[in-house]
Amino acid sequence: MANEKTGSYRTKRVFVNNIDTYSSKCIAKFLSTCKVGGSLEEADEDGPAEDETTLQDGTFQIVGTISNNEGEKPSFALQCYASQKRDQLLPSLLECAVVVYNISEHATAELIDEATWAISALHSDIESFTSQKIFILISSVMTWAMSKPADPNDPEIPLTEDDYRRKRHHPNFKEHANAEKMVLKLGKTKKSKLSSYVVAAGVQYGMGENLLHYFFKTSWLGEFAKVPVFGPGTNVIPTIHVNDLAGVIQNVIDHKPKIHYFLAVDDSNNTFEDIVKIISFVLGPGKIKKVPKEETYLTKVLTNADVDYLSVNLRIEPVFLKETFNLHWVSEAGIIDNINRVVEEYKLLRLLLPIRICLLGPPAVGKSSVAEKLCQHYKLHHINLKEVIDEKMQHLEEAVNGTEQEGESEEALSNAQDQLDSLKDSMEQNGGRLSDGLVYRIMRDKLNSTPCRNHGFVLDGFPKSYDQAKEIFYDEQDDPRSKMPAFNKKIIPEFIFSLEASDDFLKERVQNLPESVAEKMHYSKDEYLTRLKKFRKANVEDATVLNYFDELEIHPEHIEVNNAVDPEYGAVMDKITRLVGRPRNYGPTPEEREEMERKSVEETAQRLVLETAEWNRREAETAAKMATQLEEWNRHVTEVKRQEHELLEARSAPLRNYLMNYVMPSLTEGMMECCKAKPDDPVDFLAEYLLRNNSQD
Repeated sequence: MANEKTGSYRTKRVFVNNIDTYSSKCIAKFLSTCKVGGSLEEADEDGPAEDETTLQDGTFQIVGTISNNEGEKPSFALQCYASQKRDQLLPSLLECAVVVYNISEHATAELIDEATWAISALHSDIESFTSQKIFILISSVMTWAMSKPADPNDPEIPLTEDDYRRKRHHPNFKEHANAEKMVLKLGKTKKSKLSSYVVAAGVQYGMGENLLHYFFKTSWLGEFAKVPVFGPGTNVIPTIHVNDLAGVIQNVIDHKPKIHYFLAVDDSNNTFEDIVKIISFVLGPGKIKKVPKEETYLTKVLTNADVDYLSVNLRIEPVFLKETFNLHWVSEAGIIDNINRVVEEYKLLRLLLPIRICLLGPPAVGKSSVAEKLCQHYKLHHINLKEVIDEKMQHLEEAVNGTEQEGESEEALSNAQDQLDSLKDSMEQNGGRLSDGLVYRIMRDKLNSTPCRNHGFVLDGFPKSYDQAKEIFYDEQDDPRSKMPAFNKKIIPEFIFSLEASDDFLKERVQNLPESVAEKMHYSKDEYLTRLKKFRKANVEDATVLNYFDELEIHPEHIEVNNAVDPEYGAVMDKITRLVGRPRNYGPTPEEREEMERKSVEETAQRLVLETAEWNRREAETAAKMATQLEEWNRHVTEVKRQEHELLEARSAPLRNYLMNYVMPSLTEGMMECCKAKPDDPVDFLAEYLLRNNSQD
């Protein structure tokens, strides 16, 4: 509740619109860490904690609207209002001691209309206020964009708040200018009940970036050799760090100044070109390229409003702000002078942290194959010693031959020539190989390059020894009190993986390689056995490369490789990615995502075709097998019957012979006699005949 006592500090309920968007989120989060009246005290040297989100006694209590109902609710806010109609939102505004409406960036006509409605609704209910309420409109310096210079004869003299009546708005920011006028007008009616302020903010930067994000991202990704500057780039852009803007809002709330209009910009008068150049230098390739302004539309990222901001040419000095407030500046001198801090904020808040991996193991264990898969998965740089040296030689030759002379000084070209000569002399003296010192220097330069520092890398089989590791990662700023070897924390790998396999497995794998691959990798039988023996010998000593990382408490993970069972290194990749974690970058681009989806659909369709074919094959095999079994059964039954017939025939032969020799002759004679006598009972006659003749025999 407003003006409620909490300890020795009062609490104030502050409403901020759209607290899930860049500018409002930073301002609301900043205020949630500030004590009410804190800016009235002498500015603390350290200022408020930027990462503190826990609500404390005496701090501003933040409530506000959110633009995305499905997004994560800000943890620093007491309440969030989503999709509320204005009659539902008004009671929430009336509960607050301070209402802040931010229309400084990407403000739609609907948002500006809501801001003017809010001040009008509060003004209409002014008689019911039991204490003073403050309404703050955060507008834009674009309402000054078309203002003429303070002195036509000296255009470098900046405009100040004293020139308010001379200001002219940009054609596309008319609604902003009208909103400013309405807010100031309604705040004059009864200041003891409702006091209103307008803060015209410069282009905001810092805390992860918004408007300048395209240039930060383009530089960080390193996909272009030069970062584009749209248009001439000579225009001066008024800027302010978003946390400094939040500090201005805090001071307005605490001081309740008599002046009601403030320009919120830093002391810089940087041109668009200078801003992009410093971003490119610190974060990217270090070069810029001026392109037609119309090409902004090809980025598909920058809006028309963004183009207006980046095209403004305005020199402003915030006199009232400095005279009235007690600001603890984050970036008073501007983005260029504070670029390192701004870049660190950008990396941390965007979670753009490098992943540095080192893969070690015997020759032919599969380090390069796994390295390529890791680089593809995490978007890292594959560091192979031979490729790094070749790349360095090519770069120096191109510089010397004039391929990259644009913008290069004579001193830089002379330095490139000296380096190239040094490398060639070393190779001549060492049978085509570079000296260890030059190899270490080239590798250190590569690991310290901007792409490797930004994204990370996978070291492929290097360093091979304790001494090499010590030379590569050595840090000149050694702490004599430390018992650990000195090492450069910015390039030292954070994950060490040792791929392991038996000698028999490795030899068999090399023997099965195609001849062309074996020759390319110097894996002929004698060469390979020599290399394998050398590796084994180097890794039974006390001072191995793995011992070096152990001493730094970067403990290697040992992974067994079985290429016969897992030819695609799936198990190896699963273990490594589980230990390393998720990628720390922007992830796939829309084009890459579309390509991945297309491949997924194709793979699914192909898998269905293969599964159907496999099912049909199995069905055909089953039917054929059953037919074969039935045929075999019938053949077996026939054979059994034949054998039974032959057995019966064989067993009946003696009886047949006996009957033919001894029974049939007498029986035949008896039947003939019976036919001659024609007795009344032939059977009885025949029986007596046989009995009589048998007894005679």
